[in-house]
Amino acid sequence: MKVEAWIFIITGIFLLLVSPAYWVITGDWTGTSALTMATLLALMVALYLGFHAAKMEPRPEDRKDAEIADGAGELGFFPPYSWWPLWCGSTLAVIVFGTAMQEWWLVILGFTLGAVALSGWIFEYYRGEHAH
Repeated sequence: MKVEAWIFIITGIFLLLVSPAYWVITGDWTGTSALTMATLLALMVALYLGFHAAKMEPRPEDRKDAEIADGAGELGFFPPYSWWPLWCGSTLAVIVFGTAMQEWWLVILGFTLGAVALSGWIFEYYRGEHAH
């Protein structure tokens, strides 16, 4: 994780140098604010990764003396296909459309269907084909 931390540190330093230069060249508050926030976010991620890199054992890909077999085994749980994100996105589209058209009954319907879709997405691994 030290490599990842260094990537974000370098990105943060780059953005730290670019932000004032952008302000001097353009005088644009919007872009300068966005670059400043991107700088802070990159440095925040670098700080997080740096703390975790100091506390945890090096992963096989971080060690120079690691063998290929050191990385063998289960890597984690990767979910199969799911239709629930489609329904969650569709209900969000209904909510936004209802808000734009000022049809509040459509917004209420979207929130109701959205609660059902979000519950289905959260609990999809508790029943059915992919239950644990």
